[in-house]
Amino acid sequence: MRGGSLQVLLWERAREPFAGRWALPGGFLEPGETLEESLRRHLAAKVDVRELAHLEQLETRSDPARNPRGWELATAYLGLVPADLDPEIPADTAWHAVAELPPTAFDHGEIVAEALRRLRAKLSYTNVGFALAPETFTLSELRSLYVAALGHDVSTTNLQRVLLRRGVLEQTGSKREPGRTGGRPAELFRFSSPRLEVTDPFAVLRPPVRSIRAGNRP
Repeated sequence: MRGGSLQVLLWERAREPFAGRWALPGGFLEPGETLEESLRRHLAAKVDVRELAHLEQLETRSDPARNPRGWELATAYLGLVPADLDPEIPADTAWHAVAELPPTAFDHGEIVAEALRRLRAKLSYTNVGFALAPETFTLSELRSLYVAALGHDVSTTNLQRVLLRRGVLEQTGSKREPGRTGGRPAELFRFSSPRLEVTDPFAVLRPPVRSIRAGNRP
């Protein structure tokens, strides 16, 4: 989360193919290396990201035309960085809003779209919000995070009801003092577990159903 929006880390390619376009960080496997070991090595070497709150395999792509240099398999991962973590990144690397991606290399735009679908689904039936949120937060701050990630509005009351009912959140016993504008101190919460858990087999944080005018077909 950066500037109130969900963002993805991309680096600008300096070489062909797709020179000048933006790509997800990645690279080739070394002999004897697992996929996750390779992923973490490339993240650290190329974009200096060494801490991920959550990591999971997303998909494997095998379209023979995805790379003009030749047929190549690519396994993509979804990695989440907490909102309060701000890693130093190289000059050719930048955070980009998922909703406004620049021209991307290969099929990386499609991979980002698939990662977004996966994240939104898991926000509805797991506690994966822990991987995006800071260690402690107010319910209003958590709502802003969920709204940005889900892409639709969620009321603070509904979010609190859903997450507390599932046992996903717990009170810290502390409060955030009001800012210059005043107001009452806000209760601080944290996620009960820093590990991914299925908290409800039914997705409940779905986007609102849009009404269909009479005479119009869906």
